[in-house]
Amino acid sequence: METPVSRSALYGKLAGPLFRSLESATAFCKLRSNPWVELTHWLHQLTQQPDNDILHVLRHYQIPLSDVEKALLRQLDMLPAGASAISDFSHHIDLSVEKAWMLASVRYGDNKIRSGWLLLALLTTPELRRVLSSICAPLATLPVDELTEILPSLIETSPEAQERPYDGSGLASAIPGESSQAIPNGGQDGKSALAKYCQDMTAQARDGKIDPVTGREHEIRTMTDILLRRRQNNPLLTGEAGVGKTAVVEGFALAIAQGEVPPALREVRLLALDVGALLAGASMKGEFESRLKGLLEEAGRSPQPVILFVDEVHTLVGAGGASGTGDAANLLKPALARGTLRTIGATTWSEYKRHIEKDPALTRRFQVLQIAEPEEIPAMEMVRGLVDTLEKHHNVLILDEAVRAAVQLSHRYIPARQLPDKAISLLDTAAARVALTLHTPPASVQFLRQQLKAAEMERSLLQKQEKMGIQSDERRDALTARIFSLNNELTASESRWQRELELVHTLQELRVAESDADDKTTLQQAETALREWQGDAPVVFPEVSAAVVAAIVADWTGIPAGRMVKDEASQVLELPARLAQRVTGQDGALAQIGERIQTARAGLGDPRKPVGVFMLAGPSGVGKTETALALAEAIYGGEQNLVTINMSEFQEAHTVSTLKGAPPGYVGYGEGGVLTEAVRRHPWSVVLLDEIEKAHHDVHELFYQVFDKGGMEDGEGTHVDFKNTTLLLTTNVGSDLISQMCEDPALMPDATGLKEALMPELRKHFPAAFLGRVTVIPYLPLDETSRGVIAHLHLDRLVARMSEQHGVTLTYSEELVAHIVACCPMHETGARLLIGYIEQHILPQLSRYWLQAMTEKAAIRQIDIGVNGDEQIVFEIVC
Repeated sequence: METPVSRSALYGKLAGPLFRSLESATAFCKLRSNPWVELTHWLHQLTQQPDNDILHVLRHYQIPLSDVEKALLRQLDMLPAGASAISDFSHHIDLSVEKAWMLASVRYGDNKIRSGWLLLALLTTPELRRVLSSICAPLATLPVDELTEILPSLIETSPEAQERPYDGSGLASAIPGESSQAIPNGGQDGKSALAKYCQDMTAQARDGKIDPVTGREHEIRTMTDILLRRRQNNPLLTGEAGVGKTAVVEGFALAIAQGEVPPALREVRLLALDVGALLAGASMKGEFESRLKGLLEEAGRSPQPVILFVDEVHTLVGAGGASGTGDAANLLKPALARGTLRTIGATTWSEYKRHIEKDPALTRRFQVLQIAEPEEIPAMEMVRGLVDTLEKHHNVLILDEAVRAAVQLSHRYIPARQLPDKAISLLDTAAARVALTLHTPPASVQFLRQQLKAAEMERSLLQKQEKMGIQSDERRDALTARIFSLNNELTASESRWQRELELVHTLQELRVAESDADDKTTLQQAETALREWQGDAPVVFPEVSAAVVAAIVADWTGIPAGRMVKDEASQVLELPARLAQRVTGQDGALAQIGERIQTARAGLGDPRKPVGVFMLAGPSGVGKTETALALAEAIYGGEQNLVTINMSEFQEAHTVSTLKGAPPGYVGYGEGGVLTEAVRRHPWSVVLLDEIEKAHHDVHELFYQVFDKGGMEDGEGTHVDFKNTTLLLTTNVGSDLISQMCEDPALMPDATGLKEALMPELRKHFPAAFLGRVTVIPYLPLDETSRGVIAHLHLDRLVARMSEQHGVTLTYSEELVAHIVACCPMHETGARLLIGYIEQHILPQLSRYWLQAMTEKAAIRQIDIGVNGDEQIVFEIVC
């Protein structure tokens, strides 16, 4: 009885070009969402090849290739579409391959199926010829008898003549639903499945391609214990991204390479499975499962024991099914349960719960090993183990203080990532920056060069215009002066940079030359000379120090994390005076805020809490909101780092989700909250909670953890860090009481007495637990002197705007200031009444004078604003 030929073995007889065209036809079918791979797809892909047997036949019979392509495209458009997956090859493809093999082997004595034999099979088989007539009439009209005789000589010079049969290598992964054991599951290049889809980590460890791993000895030992079990010997490493799950496995590979494991594990190969390569191109139904099954069988048959490492193992579970049906998991379960396949998996805890824990049968086959984020001291040991590698890569010196700073500062200021990953990333970036400063001009020099180039381009354009008679003398003179100034500044900066670079190179040479010398005097002198030259603003760094690491943290987060330089320290010391330049009449309140900021910047505050939490209580318009603006500008880099939340919008309990983000299952989940997202983007900022008394009590309770622990979890469970923020809460509660107590300056209590009198009023609106977590600061009503200062301040801003926008000198008299103050007595709106008076009585008249001068083409040089004898505001225009 004749044994039927395996489908895979039959397809393995296809010549290389013909097999590749079948693969292309499969992909083409998938692209067009057709349910079956038809002869039409195959013939179309054959016509797209540069040369083959069929193209030789077409040229011989002078059949235009374009006619064949048009006929096939028309038929392709008639095929059903909309399929989500390919079912299989059509019956006609199987039949055509079978008939072509019979012709090739029996009639022509060939050991492979060429496209010529395929074409002849289509023409000589009645069923296939009818199909060919319907899909491509030009091919169906070929003379069969003549072609049968001359075909061997006709295709003798075709490239397919030099091709060998495919021999079935990898056909199980290319033919839908096929898994014949007669065909190996490797690739077309003859590689085994393990070689194609895995990387040998033990070989990499022996070749020195894996970085040293320190500080994870306990985890490696625990994983070794699990692997030595007889059954269920599959550790699953879980932990947040960046804690070092992959590093633990790399440490195990290094231990194997160094022989530091029990005898049972010394000969194993640790192979890292590339899930992406396993999934790539597996578009046919059953293709992925066939690849995985072949890989598992090959691992089981391997003469040298194999341990598979699957990073991001959740991507493998459920893969292969049309909608995550868990085909891969079902293939893994038997091998994992028997103990014949030892597998190390790694995934995050959230992905474990989402994908793996839901399948108890799969979960029990793994032993979960939690990899926790290390504390600072162990993290420093881990990072120190990589210092030599980083030094060799960047060719720089890394100081131990930089290692400590990388761990401490990243732990303090980059809460969204995990140790040791964030510390390593920080130190790596710092080393790259130091290497950059040793070989390229600093940013200041590059900026000056760019500015000079732009100014010279503008001058060239003006010179071109002057040749055409367009004069611009003033602009040209100003530009010439600017170019002269930029040249001088650039020359000075380049000289300073070159001198600093020379000192750094000298220091580096001395460090190498005197590394073994007892007398370090010359080296110390070089270090002193460099420090004196650099001062507080170095542009070239001789080594990676804590200051460089702090600068990287500042660039990443906007937080001045390093040691304060002299100028910054003086700014913090003078903070109350700087705030008083914008906020008038609140010296006591500003002093309290300044003291807390100074304590924090000196590093003496509680690092677990925000920089400060202040409740500013007082009448409207006395400077509470202006304090937030002034603080953001003075310390936090500008008003763009002020996060303002109007708490009057949160009067209902359900509005808590607006602040922190909607919980799972609710509309808006995943979009974040207005407060949490703002602080996540600007962790170094002032947070202003305006009119806090109007918010619901549930909203008040939301801030307990923020005030106490410096953090909050958003709706997705992600921790948001508030430790680098200053929170200002404003309230009008007790404003009437404050106004009454301050009516008579002689009887007005001090700040402590005012606060004690205010507390009963505050307790009516806020619980004691809330008030105990904030620093209450009373804001006083504005007296006449303060209102005069505010009027001066806003008039000075108007003077600056006129000069900047129009180049006009604007002056005002002291009588005008007194007039404004007299017209705006202390009111419930405070300073807002002063600002409103200026906007209603001065700006409109000033605008009319200016617009009138523009219509009359009059050149105004100066405007003087004063008050006449009738207490009327008057304007004097000087043209």
